[in-house]
Amino acid sequence: MKVFCCIDLKSFYASVECVERGLDPFKANLVVADPERSRGTICLAVSPAMKKAGVKNRCRVFEIPKNIEYITARPRMKLYMEKSAEIYSVYLKFISPEDILVYSIDECFFDFSEYMHLYGKTPQELAKTITDEVYKVTGIRAAAGLGTNMFLAKVALDITAKHSPDFTGFLDEEKFKSTIWHHRPITDIWNIGHGIAERLLKYGINDLYGVAHCREDILYKEFGVNAELLIDHANGLEPCTIADVHAYKSKTASVSNSQILFSDYSFDEAYIILKEMVYGLVLEISEKNLVTDSISLSVGYAERKAKHTGGTRKLGESTQAYGKIIGYFKNLYDETTPKNAKIRKITVGLNKHTDEI
Repeated sequence: MKVFCCIDLKSFYASVECVERGLDPFKANLVVADPERSRGTICLAVSPAMKKAGVKNRCRVFEIPKNIEYITARPRMKLYMEKSAEIYSVYLKFISPEDILVYSIDECFFDFSEYMHLYGKTPQELAKTITDEVYKVTGIRAAAGLGTNMFLAKVALDITAKHSPDFTGFLDEEKFKSTIWHHRPITDIWNIGHGIAERLLKYGINDLYGVAHCREDILYKEFGVNAELLIDHANGLEPCTIADVHAYKSKTASVSNSQILFSDYSFDEAYIILKEMVYGLVLEISEKNLVTDSISLSVGYAERKAKHTGGTRKLGESTQAYGKIIGYFKNLYDETTPKNAKIRKITVGLNKHTDEI
């Protein structure tokens, strides 16, 4: 049986800052935000203790209830990247790199299929062994979703693991249909944003059960070829594996990442997100022993009529070094992005990558 796992480091930035101060993230109230900016600045992360008190991640400082006392930590992206690399080295104690897919700075997928017999453990036991080792080495807690495909593992992480005492959840197709089909809001489901949800609502669909029982011709008319993925996911299906992702060779010889931000981000706040996105792409090409000689950037704004800014830039060298690549991105970002902008979307890309020499 195929079993996949998705591990997420809980409130990663805030947890790192708590551990650095000798604090328990589940007891200490801490937010990651620039203390020198206005109360309208966005908190990049809040500790699990703050979340338990009802404070939402990526809220603005002024939205934190006045009766909550908390520590404010200035964002330190370099530190978070170092911790992410340290945690990745923990993963490598248990799982081979070809069976790991880095999804973001704080989240990874794993193919457990060949390892349960090797270690003589159930999927849940293996996930707990790994997350316990992460905690032992770094002091950072992690949650794990398990499933018979990557989609189910991600949904188990996002929806069921957070309600489990051991922060672990498991879904197969049968359990998915009995527990997730009627889950609302549908935007809790991986890869279903508010735009897709609004388009589904036109047909009276507000959960995956509705998608699974909708006429396919209606969905294909509304979403085109993207309806295939939506229909598969509504039925708990996902044919793509980690091996498929690693084996995939882009026709355009580029990798990219795009994020729609939950609210208006300032110039400085958006740059921190940009750095995180670029780090993920650098990890991706480094794993494949590739280098890049060109970058691309697109920045979208809250004002709908505002044109996207950014562009493509040749580096004059081929590299996979994060320090060099982020320097080129910073220059491009500084030169093309208005300092007083309200930013809502960022897309970054590494282009024309070739085998490392």
